[in-house]
Amino acid sequence: MASRAQGEAEEQMEEAEDLQERDASAVSPAIEAPEVGPGDESLAEPLLLPWDRFSAWLHCICVVGFDLELGQAVEVIYPHHSKLTDKEVSVENIFSSSFADLCGEKCITVTCLSFQKTSICYLSFPDSNSGCLGDTQFCFRFRQAAGRKSSLGCFLEHFDRDAPVCLKRDQGHYYGYVYFRQVRDKSLKRGYFQKSLVLISKLPYVTFFHSLLKLIAPEYFEKQEPCLEAACNDIDRWPAPCPSRVLTLPIMGVVMKVRIPSCYDKPGMSQLVHSSENDSLVSIVLPSIHEVDLFRCFSPVFFHIQMLWELVLLGEALVVMAPSPAESSDTVLALVSCISPLRYCSDFRPYFTIHDSEFKEYTTRTQAPPSVILGVTNPFFAKTLQHWPHIIRIGDMKQMGEMAKQMKVKKLKNLKTLDSKPGVYSAYKPFLNRDEEIIKQLQKGIQQKRPSAAQNAILRRHFLELTQSFIIPLERYVASLMPLQKSISPWKSPPMLRPFSQDEFMKTLEKAGPQLTSRLKGDWIGLYRQFLKSPNFDGWFRNRWKEMTQKLEALHLEALCDEDLLLRIQKHTEVETVDLVLKLKDKLAQAEREQLPVKAGTLARLQNHIESVILTLPEDLQGILLKPSSP
Repeated sequence: MASRAQGEAEEQMEEAEDLQERDASAVSPAIEAPEVGPGDESLAEPLLLPWDRFSAWLHCICVVGFDLELGQAVEVIYPHHSKLTDKEVSVENIFSSSFADLCGEKCITVTCLSFQKTSICYLSFPDSNSGCLGDTQFCFRFRQAAGRKSSLGCFLEHFDRDAPVCLKRDQGHYYGYVYFRQVRDKSLKRGYFQKSLVLISKLPYVTFFHSLLKLIAPEYFEKQEPCLEAACNDIDRWPAPCPSRVLTLPIMGVVMKVRIPSCYDKPGMSQLVHSSENDSLVSIVLPSIHEVDLFRCFSPVFFHIQMLWELVLLGEALVVMAPSPAESSDTVLALVSCISPLRYCSDFRPYFTIHDSEFKEYTTRTQAPPSVILGVTNPFFAKTLQHWPHIIRIGDMKQMGEMAKQMKVKKLKNLKTLDSKPGVYSAYKPFLNRDEEIIKQLQKGIQQKRPSAAQNAILRRHFLELTQSFIIPLERYVASLMPLQKSISPWKSPPMLRPFSQDEFMKTLEKAGPQLTSRLKGDWIGLYRQFLKSPNFDGWFRNRWKEMTQKLEALHLEALCDEDLLLRIQKHTEVETVDLVLKLKDKLAQAEREQLPVKAGTLARLQNHIESVILTLPEDLQGILLKPSSP
């Protein structure tokens, strides 16, 4: 065990050296990913019904408009058969947020279909103070109604399996991607044309869906419903969003080319999409489907990025007060992604309004604020959330290349008026010292007019290395909880993982802690102690525990396949042989159901073993046991 630990420590140091050698903008080609287009059957997809392919990408498309008599209202839902619960889609939810705050008028509750139109309506329009003229894009996130299940569950889980943790489908929430247009129109009574096109999806592909909306929304505002129908039909011919695949996606006469990231990609390495003979038809190539511009988002509070990283890592209650939903949602998404590849496991709302169903839950003063990141624009929140421990107030986003002047963290008592200055309001004392090197590096980039994409890549690399330095000691310790492979016996239940011991883990940090890979000084021990109490640790550890448990099951299954079962049953009675067959069938069903990480061919070998054993039994039992299991 000592030699193994030493080897792992050396591997960790080598990994750190490798990280330091890489350039911030380094990329690796997606050479393993064949290109897939509409109708391509190279993926082993089940027989799909109409709209199943559409449902793999979107739940539905909504058009939210303003009615002088009814207030905000969902005007169109495509496909027409799409359903959300009353809580999810109530027209009042979708529109009141969008228009009530925008217009300052009282909305009438209208129930439309079975959508939670309430959530969607309120969230689809900017607050009245935002003053968003022209076109604005942003996103929101709302809870899925309890008990809702997708008929495509197993099909979609198959693709989720190989997705990075931060890009897996959100099981408890929907995302709403909004394209809002407000322009003067004297022909209308209100004098303004105000409408939002909203894509509702389980997928956190923010960059992709915003790009998709730029193609669909302007066309819709010109040509209305026939355009939506055509777009939905195009999407229903797309291949499924399979990780590591390069996809060509035709939409509205344009072809988009994207690559869905995989959990097997090297962290921090952008996967370039190779050009091919058919690329003359491709209009748009997206380098990323989900990443926001970290440098632009953090520019207003740049000197506090170290502290913000800690607050997000620890799952602290955090609110972003921004002048518009676009800046609010981008900043919240930037915060959530700054701890990648670690998944942010608490709730986050890129755009939150006073009409949200969780408004009372998240603003009550009778208990401590929950672990959640909220993005708000309504000035009312300056009072309502004044008791929150950490508040980021940002003004208009700086122009590309600019950076906010250095400011100290402000005390919360200074956040009393609606015209409080931009900054970070918190009494939090960071555990780690501020990294002056990254600040100097980016300031130098501004002086030298370094491209914004390069600045963003440098900052993203900084956060990645910081998070990896923090998580590697935990990964190494948790891996040591795994039993040795020689302890796995095919004729006994798989051995149990050793329990996680906080004290035992802390002892490993002295010789193999983050100091091996990070130049930052500070109270790392204190940061780990606080992290172990956080929702992010709980979510990460549950996921790792599940993975290791499944690995033990897979190793146990492989050990069974290596046994000579026919020799083994020679000493068995008929009853014992039948019992063995039933247990092996259960193991096979579990492996298929949970998609255990077994070696290629293992399940086929096990099936052959089962059939061979059954053939040694009397014919009447063979007939019973060889029957396929009922679904």
